[in-house]
Amino acid sequence: MSEDRIAALEAKLAEMDRRLTVREDELDVKKLQYLYGYLIDKCMYNEVVDLFADDGEVRFFGGVWKGKEGVRRLYVERFQKRFTYGNNGPIDGFLLDHPQIQTIIDIDPDGKTARLRGRSTMQAGRHKDYEGDAPHLKARQWWEGGLYENTYVKGDDGKWRIKCLNYFPHWHADFETGWAYTPDEYVPFPKVLYPEDPSGPDALIEDHWLWPTHKLLPFHMKHPITGAEMVAQRWQGDIDRARAKAQN
Repeated sequence: MSEDRIAALEAKLAEMDRRLTVREDELDVKKLQYLYGYLIDKCMYNEVVDLFADDGEVRFFGGVWKGKEGVRRLYVERFQKRFTYGNNGPIDGFLLDHPQIQTIIDIDPDGKTARLRGRSTMQAGRHKDYEGDAPHLKARQWWEGGLYENTYVKGDDGKWRIKCLNYFPHWHADFETGWAYTPDEYVPFPKVLYPEDPSGPDALIEDHWLWPTHKLLPFHMKHPITGAEMVAQRWQGDIDRARAKAQN
């Protein structure tokens, strides 16, 4: 066999090995994100925190929780105490389902960073027979839809971890009335930072919005055919409406 043919076969084998590694990484990242969904469904917040890199962060509802300590502050000090009375697991009468769907995963050329765009359509609520005394513990049922634009890192141990969980809830709706009657800021944005708010974010995100405002969460990737950035136009009527509302 000629040296040229051997070189060609070696190059082909190396390319096949590279592509296989990319596909395995894509599957590992998808499994990680799907596991996040299962854990958050069952309010296993301690295990959720363990999915993050030490320097990971969460961008959520207009706030940024930074580092492992910030991630724990959000999931354990905020969610766990608010939803399950501090219990690390599901409690009777409380529903919080987060299906993870429409995932698009891209592995960076370095093989150490991955990016994901995905969707969650959540069903949530508390049964009337399991109400608590606080207003947020009363019987209620609602829908939530949002997008993820997440970043992941592969550690020296070969395991993928969440670097940035960027979850953008786009819309909410009470089950009884639907999304046509959703009030502005259905869920109040955080306005007070940590440590003034013991479970608050480390920073605020300026450009944050909720339905019925309807804008595009930017894509991490470019158009696969044209190579162009995918940028949505903002209708002038919506711009005018927002400007008038801000002036009132």
